[in-house]
Amino acid sequence: MGGSLKGKTLFITGASRGIGLAIGLRAARDGANVAIAAKTDTPHPKLEGTIHTAAAAIEEAGGRALPLVVDVRDEDSVAAAIARTAEAFGGLDIVVNNASAISLTPTPQTEMKRFDLMHQINTRGTYMVSKYAIPYLEKAQNPHILMLSPPLDMQEKWFAPHLAYTLAKFGMSLCVLGLSGELRGRGIAVNALWPRTTIATAAVSNLLGGEALMQASRTPEIMADAAHELFMKSSRAITGRFLIDDTFLHENGVTDFSKYRVTPGVPLAPDFFVPDGNEPPPNALA
Repeated sequence: MGGSLKGKTLFITGASRGIGLAIGLRAARDGANVAIAAKTDTPHPKLEGTIHTAAAAIEEAGGRALPLVVDVRDEDSVAAAIARTAEAFGGLDIVVNNASAISLTPTPQTEMKRFDLMHQINTRGTYMVSKYAIPYLEKAQNPHILMLSPPLDMQEKWFAPHLAYTLAKFGMSLCVLGLSGELRGRGIAVNALWPRTTIATAAVSNLLGGEALMQASRTPEIMADAAHELFMKSSRAITGRFLIDDTFLHENGVTDFSKYRVTPGVPLAPDFFVPDGNEPPPNALA
């Protein structure tokens, strides 16, 4: 893998921790500018990281950071944050729609306020951030929008156990489908990236499977490396794709995935939404 994001500006939602922060750190090692758009301004009792600790890590890694308190549900907040990013760094090159809410509850147990929260953050937030970024991305040399969302695999098994969450995540992916076509003529790439296995994040630890699932996960760096490789591509050459992390990395020359394991030797846990028949690269899960 080659190329550099030196001098490029990224706007990443939910970048105070997890996959969003990992993507920002990978770009920072190239010397990129990273706007950390997240809600956590002060330490949270159950979640590591704030926009300020993320900013410090970005700068320590070699990038320039702009910590921004942003609620992706609030239109004024989003519009102002994107404008401020472009003003601070002289433009905008890459948008990463990473912010997401999750509740794996069946329909009778899903409160409507939780349904609304997931849709406001996942689908509506992704749509709105992308919308306000377009005028700035049109001026960039190699503009990319990336959604951290799954392939559009319309199978009952993905919807039945947690309909509200799946609707909200697939809404993000529908934005990829629509925006990639809408923006293709303007040279703005719009793609989705999704992990084959669970990723060791706070959501996995706190909401999905605790320490046991964390040990059976890959680190966020696999998603960061895949995103970085995508951003190296010409925005006119790759758009409208629904990428799986290890498959895309393998397409680009990666053959050793062992470095991404949290615990060597522990079988990896599959993530939701990976389509049947989407086989991993050779020895990727070994």
